[in-house]
Amino acid sequence: MSFPIDEVIARLESAADSWETPAVTVVSRREGDPYKVLVSCILSLRTKDTTTGPAAERLFRLAGTAEEMCLMSPGKVEAAIYPVGFYRTKALQIIDISREIVELHQGRTPDNIDELLKFKGVGRKTANLVVTLGFGLPGICVDTHVHRICNRWGYVETATPEETESRLRQILPRNYWLRINDLLVAFGQNLCRPVSPICSSCPIYQYCMRCNVIKKR
Repeated sequence: MSFPIDEVIARLESAADSWETPAVTVVSRREGDPYKVLVSCILSLRTKDTTTGPAAERLFRLAGTAEEMCLMSPGKVEAAIYPVGFYRTKALQIIDISREIVELHQGRTPDNIDELLKFKGVGRKTANLVVTLGFGLPGICVDTHVHRICNRWGYVETATPEETESRLRQILPRNYWLRINDLLVAFGQNLCRPVSPICSSCPIYQYCMRCNVIKKR
């Protein structure tokens, strides 16, 4: 029996209004600026959304464009984004990327994955989020939530997020590409957690194979 992805997405869409929206998605909807999506993605790595959102707001009040960020000292960026994880490293990374955007891309954030991956510290997850959330272009962002949940469902059988992205590009209907990350990140943060998922409240329980789920609630 094939996995009923249309029904699953529809049920998740219906339930999503009651979940907390991921911080990077909030930035993309509020700002509509690919550059700010990129910076927010960098801030979000190994950092909880409750920290990422306020840090991004503080930073963007000081510098909202790549040009403005280039004028910031590392110390000022550090102070604005603290206590995000690895804040000192991220401050330098944000300034360096901003400088490259200004010098190599005329101040415009690149809209394709290959160019974004040239920035130091930018991986496929961040590149895909910038392309999809920042520009509304086709892409599939696969982070730990998307990778874990798609395998838990039995929709894919892959070992890494990169393999999951490749497989989803083959089987996931294109009309879900832009939405899949938002949905599954929120789903993963609120219900389908890494350890002891809240299966008793899951809107798609009947469709999930619960692969590798040892304990559930």
